[in-house]
Amino acid sequence: MMAQQEPAAALNGFSELIAELESVLPSHCILSRPEEKKPFECDGLTLFKEMPAIVVLPENEAQIIHVLKTCKKHAVPVVPRGAGTGLSGGATPHSQGVLLGVSKLNKIRHIDPVAATAVVEPGVRNLAISEAVAQYGLYYAPDPSSQIACSIGGNIAENAGGVHCLKYGLTVHNVMRVRIITIDGDIVELGSAAPDSTGLNLLSVFIGSEGMLGIVTEATVKLIPKPEAATVIMASFDSIKAAGDAVREIIAAGIIPAGLEMMDQRATQMVEPFVKAGYDLNAQAILLCESDGTRQEVEDEIQRMKAVFEKAGAVRLQVSANEQERLLFWAGRKNAFPAAGRVSPDYYCMDGTIPRKQIANVLTQMAEMESKYGLRCANVFHAGDGNLHPLILFDANNPDEVRRAEDFGAEILELCIKVGGTITGEHGVGLEKINQMCSQFTREELDAFMAIKRAFDPEELLNPTKQIPTLNRCAEYGKMHVHAGQIKFPELERF
Repeated sequence: MMAQQEPAAALNGFSELIAELESVLPSHCILSRPEEKKPFECDGLTLFKEMPAIVVLPENEAQIIHVLKTCKKHAVPVVPRGAGTGLSGGATPHSQGVLLGVSKLNKIRHIDPVAATAVVEPGVRNLAISEAVAQYGLYYAPDPSSQIACSIGGNIAENAGGVHCLKYGLTVHNVMRVRIITIDGDIVELGSAAPDSTGLNLLSVFIGSEGMLGIVTEATVKLIPKPEAATVIMASFDSIKAAGDAVREIIAAGIIPAGLEMMDQRATQMVEPFVKAGYDLNAQAILLCESDGTRQEVEDEIQRMKAVFEKAGAVRLQVSANEQERLLFWAGRKNAFPAAGRVSPDYYCMDGTIPRKQIANVLTQMAEMESKYGLRCANVFHAGDGNLHPLILFDANNPDEVRRAEDFGAEILELCIKVGGTITGEHGVGLEKINQMCSQFTREELDAFMAIKRAFDPEELLNPTKQIPTLNRCAEYGKMHVHAGQIKFPELERF
C-alpha cells in the first residue's frame, strides 16, 4: 500500500502554477482544499491512495490544452482521470502533480444512424451512448460491469470489454477515431471515420495506454444494430472442471456466443440473495451463454448450445423465457462485484487472461491458494475469452489480511503467465500489476514500451510511474536470472 501524503504540504511551490491555471479556468474548476481533493485520492482500487496537489476539472478542450501546456512549463506531472471506476490504480494521483478529470466533457456531439457511428466526449457514460441511440435501433457493444458509471474516456484508457466482448470485441475494436491532446498542447487525431486510415496504426497503440500518451477529448465509436432476438442459457455443472471443459467445447463446436460467462458456487450464493436471478445454488459452477441474431438463428443456435452442454455433463439447463428473464440473468452477473460487499468488508478484484483450455486447471490451483492464504475467493468472469475476475474477500482494516490479499492476487497473476496467459484482460496495469510486468515481458520489450511513451511524452509527465516498470523495480521484484555465474545488469545495486 502507498502511504498517503499530508495534503497541506503538497501545495508548497504551486502558487504560480495555480495562478496561471486560474487565468483561463474558472475558479470552480480548480480544487486545492483537502476536503475538495479527498474524493479523488484513489480510483476503484482503494488499496492505493494518494492526495493530489491540485485537481482540475476543465470544461472544454481549450482549457485542457492550457492545463497541459502550463504543467509542462512547470514540469508538473499530470494524472488523467475519467469516472474513477478503474480497478488497477491507473488513476491514482501524484502527490506533487495535477489530477486532470474529464468528467465535465460529457456531451454526445453527433449521432449518425446511417453510418452507425457516434461522436462523443470522454466524460460520456458508457451506457449513456446506448441509451441515446436506442431510438435508432442501435447500441454500443462494449459493456463493462460498471457501464452505468464508467466513461468512454476511461474505457479507451483501459481498453475495457464486458460480457459481450467475445462476439463484438473490446473497446479497441469499437472505437474508430480519437482526438487527443499531447503534453505539448498539440491536437492529434488517430484513426478516422472510415473503416481504415493511412499510416501507422497508432489508434491501437493509444487505446489501452492508460493516459500515458495523451488526453482524449473526442472519440468516434461504432454502433451495432440491436438484434431481432436474444436468449440466454443457464447451464449448471457439478464441478468446476466440467464447466471449464464445457467452455472449450462450445468454442470447438464453432459457436461464438454473444456472451459466455462463468460463476462458481461462492459467487452465485453471494449474488442470488441480492439479485434473485434464479441461479442454481447447488451447482459448483454455472455458465451463462447468450445467442443473438434473427429469431431463426437464435432458435437454431440455442439447440446446438444445449446439445454441447448436455454432452459436457450439465446437470441442469434453463433457457430465458423472455427479455425480462434474460436481463435478470445478466443482472446477477453484472452485480457480482457490489454483491461481494454483502459477505465481506472488502474485496480485491483481479484481472488476468488464460487459454480457455486452462480454465479448470487454473481454478483448481486458485482453490488451493485459498487455503494457503486463508482467504475466500469468488470467481465470476468472461469464460469465453479466458478473462478471469477473481474476487478475493478480505478486511482492509486488518493489515495482515491486506498483505495476504495482495500476495494472493500476485500469485494468481504469476499463474496466468505460467499457463500462457497475460496479467490483464481489460482492467489495465496501473500500479496494481506493475511488478508482474517484469515477469510478463523481457527488459527489451519494456524498453520498447517506454520508447513509445517518450515519443509522445519525452519528459514523462503524463501518468508517470504507471504501467511500465523501471529496471530497478524489476531487480527489486527478483526477476533477475543468473546463468553460469553471470548476472545481468551488474551496475545495479543489489538489495
